[in-house]
Amino acid sequence: MDVTADSLVSRAAHEVGLSADRLIADVERCLRREVPVLSKDPEIARMTSENIAEHIAGALGGLEHGIELSRIDPPGADVERARRLARRGISLSAMLRAHRLAQGIALDRLLEELPRLTSDAELISTAARKLIAATTGYVDRTSEQGVMALQEERDLRLRWRLAIVNEAGLRIGTTLDISRTTQELADLATEHFADLATVDLLDSALHGHDTPEEKPLLLRRVAERSVTEDWPEAIITRQELHTYPYGSPPDRALTTGQPSRHDLDGALDRSPVNPGPGRGVAAHQTHSTLVVPLRARGTVLGVAQFSRHRNPSFYDDEDMLLAQEIAARAAVAVDNARRYTHARATALSLQRSLLPPCMPRQSAVEVACRYLPAGAEAGVGGDWYDVIPLSGARVALVVGDVVGHGIHAAATMGRLRTAVRTLADIDLPPDELLTHLDDVVLRLSAEVSADSDTEADSDIEADGDIGATCLYAVYDPVSSCCTLARAGHVLPTVVTRDGSVDILGLPPGPPLGLGGLPFEAVEVDLPEGSLLALYTDGLIEARDHDIDAGLTLLRQALAQPTASLEATCDTVLASLLRARPDDDVALLLARTHVLGSRQVASWDLAADPAAVAGARSRASQQLSTWGLEDLDFTAELVVSELVTNAIRYGRPPIQLRLIHDRALLCEVSDASSTTPHQRRARTYDEGGRGLLLVAQLTERWGTRHARHGKTVWAEVNESADFPTFEAV
Repeated sequence: MDVTADSLVSRAAHEVGLSADRLIADVERCLRREVPVLSKDPEIARMTSENIAEHIAGALGGLEHGIELSRIDPPGADVERARRLARRGISLSAMLRAHRLAQGIALDRLLEELPRLTSDAELISTAARKLIAATTGYVDRTSEQGVMALQEERDLRLRWRLAIVNEAGLRIGTTLDISRTTQELADLATEHFADLATVDLLDSALHGHDTPEEKPLLLRRVAERSVTEDWPEAIITRQELHTYPYGSPPDRALTTGQPSRHDLDGALDRSPVNPGPGRGVAAHQTHSTLVVPLRARGTVLGVAQFSRHRNPSFYDDEDMLLAQEIAARAAVAVDNARRYTHARATALSLQRSLLPPCMPRQSAVEVACRYLPAGAEAGVGGDWYDVIPLSGARVALVVGDVVGHGIHAAATMGRLRTAVRTLADIDLPPDELLTHLDDVVLRLSAEVSADSDTEADSDIEADGDIGATCLYAVYDPVSSCCTLARAGHVLPTVVTRDGSVDILGLPPGPPLGLGGLPFEAVEVDLPEGSLLALYTDGLIEARDHDIDAGLTLLRQALAQPTASLEATCDTVLASLLRARPDDDVALLLARTHVLGSRQVASWDLAADPAAVAGARSRASQQLSTWGLEDLDFTAELVVSELVTNAIRYGRPPIQLRLIHDRALLCEVSDASSTTPHQRRARTYDEGGRGLLLVAQLTERWGTRHARHGKTVWAEVNESADFPTFEAV
């Protein structure tokens, strides 16, 4: 029988097919050695073995029966296997190399059989060429089909990864809360590519320090998520402080800032998430882990770990890239949150330090107050309140609101509060005080604008505008009259003793900082026991209701009977602020008291020097009635000097008034607007020592002006000592 090249190829394929199992085993050993990625995952290794067997069987069968390999269809599952390899992260080069290695081993076996079947060199050469061409064409055609399937799957996976990255941009960092941001990272990871995700942040980073402390690095567990409810772990509880062993993957990530991948095969680290004995997921349950540092603006903030114990696939390079991308987004969000948290804490500390630490002692009103900062998104604002004792047992009640939030608003609030106290010390009427305060705001705005123009990188607001509203009220417990003026502020509320709640109708007045517009004061009678409520707009205005609805809720809350003013404050806040307020809230409640005739005595005096003796006598008698005989000598001297000055330099009518409050208050009023000034008397001067005596004998003294005339007052305490003067 004539032997042809085709028959020789057929006989060689038949002989090799008899030991196909050995050929398949040789191919598998070669692939495990040359392309280890195909044998790392048991499922991939099984698919590879099945693929080899089917391709070898199909190719040998075609050669044996004389069928052109170009007409042999690849195994039906070949395309699906390529897709699954792509989903498992097997690269195109690995798949093509596996095809070529398998072709080479099978071709070598076929070529080895040819010399055994014939000694015709020319026939062997022809058959060898046919074998090489047939097997090469078969591998090219089948691998091309696999490449197309793998590339399609890779494109799908790339779009999937981009979709997750886009989703991460939408879901991670929705708030400026560190715990919520890290939990959003853990939730996203476990929904898409991890069975377990944990996030640990450096404790130093949480406290606003960019430089971590020396090793061992102290971390705090801030977030965790597992796809199973009963995930087997001796849990590091949330907010628990812990450390990782030196040289462990998390420790290396924190130190170097570089991510790492760890699989459960003997060549790699077998305990990537095990921070210590009994502290993490057991190594036999976690077969693949990504350890990714959270790094933002050149600073390592912590470390995230993504593990698989239920998903059989090992992490690949694309998974690592995906984890790095979403971790980078989360790190920036965490850094923004921690910087905001630190800045907000600083602003809040500044704000609270600038508010009155305690209410001053005074008898005019009983007060209770509250300050609540806004929610985390808005930040600390410039709301403030104040209670300022004034002369004549009066008291000033102040509530204000600076536009904006943050340290700048808090600092501006402190400057305005200081300005209000300074203006209140000179006893300006409410409308005049707001006029001067408006000038202060205008000067501050000009200063800020100048700073913004000269400093391009200034942290001060670029527009340079400072705005504020303010309500200033002065209550006199002697006349039970309250004088109020407002600068763009919300209206106050009054609760009478019979329980009725009314909104005081005050002239609006422009907000502070506009300049040139007048303010108007209104006098309101507040009988004893009346409740005056001053507040900022954050109390009555919110996203879910307007100011009118807020005022209705405020009336209802104030109408409820309570045991104390503190309880009333709590009731108001609970009724109007069911959630974290959108804006700062300042609330000041004041219940009025009245100083009756038993505590106040007044006399009209003639503009005659002879009236001085009578004034001293009446004052002495009144002190005896009040049981203040110990102050008799000091009070007579003060009354004598003040009345003498009013008769000599003032204009009638002249009035002397004594008020028995926490101290003895002596007041002399006249119709002149001339202000007395203390001066140093020369050696032979007959006058000039009266106000010096008053200043030495009293706790405080001063002058307040009314629309017509003035009042010179002095406060005498029981501890006042008579001064010693050098002899002239």
